[in-house]
Amino acid sequence: MSSPEIELKLPVPDPAAFQTCLAESGFHIETPRTFEHNTLYDTPARDLRTRTEILRIRQYGDTCTVTHKRLATPQEAADSPRYKVRIETETTVGDRESLATIFEHLGYGPAFTYEKYRTEWSDPACPTGHIVVDETPIGTYAELEGPTDWIDRTLATLSIDPATSLTDSYGKLFLDWKQRTESPAENLTFAEIAPALV
Repeated sequence: MSSPEIELKLPVPDPAAFQTCLAESGFHIETPRTFEHNTLYDTPARDLRTRTEILRIRQYGDTCTVTHKRLATPQEAADSPRYKVRIETETTVGDRESLATIFEHLGYGPAFTYEKYRTEWSDPACPTGHIVVDETPIGTYAELEGPTDWIDRTLATLSIDPATSLTDSYGKLFLDWKQRTESPAENLTFAEIAPALV
């Protein structure tokens, strides 16, 4: 089933202080810090990227999911352009390797890999709103996902300036980081980037 994904991303310069603030504001840990490995698949000509779509296999702890995302149409998008709105179709799968082989037989190969440690927080006051804290090799970010009014209230509750919010994907953040640092890394993985951070 497809559904809109509405979110904002925030840089988190002090992850410990931010998560303390979440706890003090009534948020609860839904999933403790867990390693996540993501691979995006595309054709050699990058047809999906040209259409601003992604096809992803994600391993999050013991759970493997396949996801397709596309841009929302004007009718599907939120009223404000400051939110990231994508239409997401996702399902759990049992065998990542077999699915990757199927993709490759269909002409889709690995195009980009990114990793992070993710902690998921829920808001008891809004079952459809949640915050994830992602520790990536290039910094820590929080994602607020839920209804637009909940996102706005949460920013105010956490005393976060909306001007600091981002709609960039991790792929875009990685490319910007590569440009700033002139890193030769090709993927957003700890193995490729951790040495450059020392």
